[in-house]
Amino acid sequence: MTDAPPPKLDLLGIGNAIVDVLARAEDGFLAGQGMAKGGMALIDTAAAERIYAAMGPGVEGSGGSAANTCAVAAALGARVGFLGKVAADELGKVFGHDIQAAGVHFPTAPLSGGAPTARCLILVTPDGQRTMNTFLGACVAFGPDDVSEAEVVSAAVTYLEGYLFDPPEAKAAFFKASRAAHAAGRQVALTLSDPFCVGRHRAAFQDFVKNETDILFANEAEILSLYETDDLAAAIAKVRTEVSLAAITLSEKGSLVVAGDQEWRVAAVPTQVVDTTGAGDAYAAGFLAALAQGKPMAECGRWGSVAAAEVISHFGARPQADLKALVAA
Repeated sequence: MTDAPPPKLDLLGIGNAIVDVLARAEDGFLAGQGMAKGGMALIDTAAAERIYAAMGPGVEGSGGSAANTCAVAAALGARVGFLGKVAADELGKVFGHDIQAAGVHFPTAPLSGGAPTARCLILVTPDGQRTMNTFLGACVAFGPDDVSEAEVVSAAVTYLEGYLFDPPEAKAAFFKASRAAHAAGRQVALTLSDPFCVGRHRAAFQDFVKNETDILFANEAEILSLYETDDLAAAIAKVRTEVSLAAITLSEKGSLVVAGDQEWRVAAVPTQVVDTTGAGDAYAAGFLAALAQGKPMAECGRWGSVAAAEVISHFGARPQADLKALVAA
């Protein structure tokens, strides 16, 4: 371990830089398009154009799982940076403007002459469930060269998004980031992102969780997929032995925070569910922002629940209310 200076950032997110297009849709529309409700599918240019043309009126905004976490953490007062690849195009400018306007340091150079900026076509059914169709575009170009070791070392926690396991170069970037962080005595957090994503890369995820991850975020479906079990208690017993700290979100049942043989059950914050997009991202943001302030584990979980409840109470994955006021209430 090196004697690194005190961190300048509380959190550095690394993930897919995506512009979200959200629209309401009925269950029949999803079935007609062959979509698995509640999941995330990777799509090509042709599918992106076909679905976009068939969707109802959409709301555009910057998204991406880790980027959402960064924006919410910044809203809670954390010092935050983000690394992710956009193209030098209009949507790339939208993304860069939005994340910097949210108070997030965004130093990654845009891709010129390659694929366009990524977009995620999100269909929200009347029950608030979101079904995502992601065209990765310029994200696929993100690789080890985009991971600035100086940026990683400047952050107390480097937060990695599981979706970034889909592009192969990005996996190498993950390992570069985690090794730089650990060499400087910093922590590495991982969010599993999506049970289908875990299924696509299970062996790689299992290796990364066991050998590189200090703090793990997952929902019930993701942790069960990771350990190939349908027994939540068995999955939690396993994760205790592999990471220092894990926060498992359980929808309306709140969340469970575990560290070694200790655990904290955290209640969900009641809210009217409008759109579940970004719920897990916001939970991780609240948790990590509280952790950066040295709050107790139960309070970290409460901040996560408050942030998640705010984000699912409206359309879109970025906060609209004053989160500092909400966690202080």
